[in-house]
Amino acid sequence: MTYTWLYAVAPAGPDASPWQVLPEGVADEHPGTVEAADLLAVVGPVPDADFDTDALQRHLGDPQWLERAVRAHHRVVSATVGRALPVRFGTVYRDEDRVRALLTAHADEIRTALAGIADRTEWGVKAYLDRARSDGETDGAGEAGDGPGRPSDDRPGTAYLLRRRTARDRAERALADAAGQARQVHLALSDLADRSTEHPPQPAEATGVRDPMLLNGAYLVHRAREAEFARAVAGLRERHGPALRVELTGPWPPYSFAGLPTGGDAG
Repeated sequence: MTYTWLYAVAPAGPDASPWQVLPEGVADEHPGTVEAADLLAVVGPVPDADFDTDALQRHLGDPQWLERAVRAHHRVVSATVGRALPVRFGTVYRDEDRVRALLTAHADEIRTALAGIADRTEWGVKAYLDRARSDGETDGAGEAGDGPGRPSDDRPGTAYLLRRRTARDRAERALADAAGQARQVHLALSDLADRSTEHPPQPAEATGVRDPMLLNGAYLVHRAREAEFARAVAGLRERHGPALRVELTGPWPPYSFAGLPTGGDAG
């Protein structure tokens, strides 16, 4: 017995060639399509033993399985970019008839969502406080106890505590300044995008970057403005350096802007 994994939804059309050669899916299956209400869904048959509700929950706790499956899902969705609305990872239906029912019941909503992402891709921008470069700028600011108006104390313990307090205050100011600059970056890029959103900052365990993430933005950009958007990121990177490190990734399928009314029902 198999269930049906849903990857993406697109307008149906006379040209079926884009959908005939797709990458292997999450179960190493060959994805295909089903149609209803002048819409087309990219789906793949997956074994119920591995993809019913309980089995899928177990797999989601296995980092190796999860990474491989997420990569496979992304490969299939990426092959449809520009033509289809991506569906979130883990959307499973009991059979293809359930998918057809979804397309029929939500046809108007799906068409509206498709119109919103047509000829558009998602770009990601992350901004980090660059601690090393930020500290380098302030290292010459003087130690606690130096200069006019600073308390002077020859006791080693007091001097140490003053240095610690000065370093902490300096770090807090640098973080606050960089956070304000990250907000300016997001607002400037939002003006160039059709839509934008901010995701929660990712922890160091997820990024492999020890510096704090201050912006995790996603931007839906029309293809005609992609070069302009990239130039704007480069300009903002230069303007807000060296303390703020700005990174651009993309283009991606518009995952952050795909409000498809779906729900897995494989349980």
